[in-house]
Amino acid sequence: MLPTPKKFKIVAAAAEGHNNLTAFDNALLAAGIGNVNLVRISSILPPAAQYDPDLVLPPGSLVPTAYGAIVCDEPGKQIAAAVGVGFSADTFGVIMEYSGYCSKEEAEAKIVQMLEEAFASRGMELVKTEIRSVEHTVKSIGCALAAVNLWY
Repeated sequence: MLPTPKKFKIVAAAAEGHNNLTAFDNALLAAGIGNVNLVRISSILPPAAQYDPDLVLPPGSLVPTAYGAIVCDEPGKQIAAAVGVGFSADTFGVIMEYSGYCSKEEAEAKIVQMLEEAFASRGMELVKTEIRSVEHTVKSIGCALAAVNLWY
C-alpha cells in the first residue's frame, strides 16, 4: 500500500521553449518542479494534508501531482492554466485543474465553478478555496502550467 501524502504545494508558471516538450519542461522549471517526476493524479487532497509553500521536492522523486497545462505554437495567442483546492471543514479536499485559450481570470472562474460542482456532487460544504493561475501570450512556443504537488 502506498503512503498517504501529508503535505502539498500549489504552483503556476509559464515559459517558452524551442518545441512543445521543452516549453512544458521550462514551465515546470519556472514553477520550481522541473527536477522531479510527476505522477499524474486525479482530484482528492488527503484529509490531513498541510499546505507548505516552501516544500522542497527531492530531485528525481516520484511526485503525485494534479495539473493542468497547455502548449501552443501560435504566436500572439493567449493561454492560461489554473488549479484550485477546495477545502471542507473536517474531511478531504478536492483539486480541480483547467487550461485553455483564455485569460487568467477566465481560468480561475472555471476552477471556482468546478470546485462548487464537485462539492455539491459529494454533498459536502465548500468552506475555503486556494487558487493559483497564470496566463501567457505566446511568442513562439509557449506553455502555461498550474499544479498541486502532494508529498510525504
